[in-house]
Amino acid sequence: MLLVPPMKKLCMTALASVTLSFPANAMDNALRAGLMKLDPQTRLEQRCDAEVLDRITHDDRKFKADRVVAYAFATPEMGADAIKSPGAAFRSKGQWYRLKFKCQTAPDHMEILQLRYRIGDEIPEADWAKYNLYD
Repeated sequence: MLLVPPMKKLCMTALASVTLSFPANAMDNALRAGLMKLDPQTRLEQRCDAEVLDRITHDDRKFKADRVVAYAFATPEMGADAIKSPGAAFRSKGQWYRLKFKCQTAPDHMEILQLRYRIGDEIPEADWAKYNLYD
């Protein structure tokens, strides 16, 4: 499991909340400026997390994805401009689902060049605490 320092986790959670309130392809200047203040790895993670949530919601109207945990079941593989998360989870309408995704960005980690994802099975509520998932 990937351990995230408390301050970085707080910053990432706050930014994720802001990020999710804007469509991924319609970032405003304030959001863009906020992302640019992050270190490159965190920016890559946040940008890809926001994009996968946006795409899930827009690709399948039965989901309203509002949170993703890229490291729920496995540590993501980070590249210079890409992240591969084979053991992610996302929340929709209070329920968690397994997720795999690969995301590649431009070198500034702002533009998504490629994103592929696959939604897996629903995660039983009895397992949420074990994987640090919460409602």
